[in-house]
Amino acid sequence: MRIPLVLLALMTLGLPATLDGADKPNIVIILADDLGWADVSFHGEQIKTPHIDSLVADGSELNRFYVCPVCSPTRAGLMTGRYPIRFGLMRAVVPPWRKGGLDPAETTLPEALAKAGYENRGAFGKWHLGHSHLKYHPLRRGFTEFVGHYNGAIDYFTHEREGELDWHRDYDTNRDKGYSTDLIGDAAAEFIKRHAADDSPFLCYVPFNAPHSPFQAKPEDLKKYEHLPAKTTPEQIRKKKKKKKTPARRARVQRQTLAAMISSMDEGVGKILAAIDDADIRKNTLVWFFSDNGGTGPGDNRPLNGQKATCYEGGIRVTAAVRWPGTIPAGGKVTAPLAYIDVLPTLLTIAGLNAHGGKPLDGVDATELLTGKRDTHARDVYSYIGQQGEDTEQITLIEPRWKLLVIGRKVSDAADDAKRTIQLFDIIDDPNEQTNLADANPEVVARMLGKLTKFRDLQPATAVPPYRQRDADFKPPPNWKIGD
Repeated sequence: MRIPLVLLALMTLGLPATLDGADKPNIVIILADDLGWADVSFHGEQIKTPHIDSLVADGSELNRFYVCPVCSPTRAGLMTGRYPIRFGLMRAVVPPWRKGGLDPAETTLPEALAKAGYENRGAFGKWHLGHSHLKYHPLRRGFTEFVGHYNGAIDYFTHEREGELDWHRDYDTNRDKGYSTDLIGDAAAEFIKRHAADDSPFLCYVPFNAPHSPFQAKPEDLKKYEHLPAKTTPEQIRKKKKKKKTPARRARVQRQTLAAMISSMDEGVGKILAAIDDADIRKNTLVWFFSDNGGTGPGDNRPLNGQKATCYEGGIRVTAAVRWPGTIPAGGKVTAPLAYIDVLPTLLTIAGLNAHGGKPLDGVDATELLTGKRDTHARDVYSYIGQQGEDTEQITLIEPRWKLLVIGRKVSDAADDAKRTIQLFDIIDDPNEQTNLADANPEVVARMLGKLTKFRDLQPATAVPPYRQRDADFKPPPNWKIGD
């Protein structure tokens, strides 16, 4: 009997060889928003995250998992398996006043999984991939159910952004009351309970809004962290006082509030995992967790350098884990570099698809790394942000050993190097980016600059503009109702 190539590949990887609906795993993707590297208890000591920790204990930590420095671009790459610079959604986020979103010509993860028999595909939480036209709506991008908000940074209690209610069920305004993080976890858990016994597998995408600003927490969670000091050191506080920025007390309160918000999110993760266990589908459910970017403000990325909105490790290397009992080894750690764009091609392989019918992918299939068949691979990872304009861009290329970071005038411009800061790090020996080796390795810099220039040139003229560019007459639609 001739074995189809896709089945042969899956057998080699140690994945289920039969690809009928009963053997394809349910897929749950949980996305945190601005979660700091040290703000989980398996990396730090201050904030307790037992449910997120359990994904590492029962699955594998992805120790070098890279994303974009801000929210919308990471979501766009996750949904497409392609660098969002290709379709103009990597420079900046989609703010409330911006038209546009994820290009409808791009094939999304739920659209691809629909072809593999995933009949029920729910999205619960922060969308952030366009809200100005129905063509950007989650239900037009492959999902069959949606509960959540279109914009980022909604009020956690009123669910408003720009003074209008931004909370929805499918296409309709949703007036459910409660803390938004709780509502997201509840909706995802209810979806899992409802579809656990279906004949077809499901996709459950859970992009939490926590712990993104505004910093708002439930009183009962705040009480758990009243003892926490500010993240900042006394010297940092003194400098901020001189600049009339965050005083010591405000820094302390923000840190306590952030910790409480993360605690609420961890409880939401716990609800999702409990729904899986209660339905007795743990062994046939893959759970993938990561943050869309590093922590900001009161978040803690130590020992990594930098924070959200930078291309330093603290901005783009994030907490991540995958659990699939019986297939992914428990207690493992993948140290090879992986990225947000790898999620789609990896899940397509697991779902038995050797092609998704869309444009060529930038992400790589990570199944061999996840299952322990390999412990390394050679690949490049790019990240980029130009949210404040072309004179302050940050763009980076990460190779197996070297990381080149360029800050300043866009790298593809003919401006001289005086308008840029160029840094080269040995990311293996110096993962916290303390020593710039650019002057000692001019040939490496030149070679990597060539790659970065080609990557930056991929950005179309129609790309999302810098964040602050807005129509002075902008007014949000009532209840953020999307028109045709």
